[in-house]
Amino acid sequence: MGSDPICTEDEIKALVHAFYADIRQDERLGPIFNGHINDWDAHLAKLGDFWCAILLGSRRFSGTPMSKHIALPDLSAELFEHWLALFRQTLAAQPNRAMQAQAELMAGKIANSLWMGYQMHRQPGDLPAGLATD
Repeated sequence: MGSDPICTEDEIKALVHAFYADIRQDERLGPIFNGHINDWDAHLAKLGDFWCAILLGSRRFSGTPMSKHIALPDLSAELFEHWLALFRQTLAAQPNRAMQAQAELMAGKIANSLWMGYQMHRQPGDLPAGLATD
């Protein structure tokens, strides 16, 4: 990524907090997230660390996002696509365009990877389908 970071940790924190404030209010995703997250402060800190690892190369994040998502019943491509659409909407409101572009690219890859892993775990005999990420 070069020597100059594309964003600051404060910008990532602002993005994460704005996005998950919207998620918690979303009629489709809110009940899923609110039903599985007991400590939002800890979850937001972990998500901040995750995005700092993705966008800044920090090494603070530890965890297994795939296993957390596989454990959830009844997820669908539409829910992953809705998450991605909301993320892009939140990104569009961020003033840092370099962060926006990189985070959007990575979010699409992450969402698709999680969705593919979810399908392979839930329906091991079926060929997984990709997300409509446009």
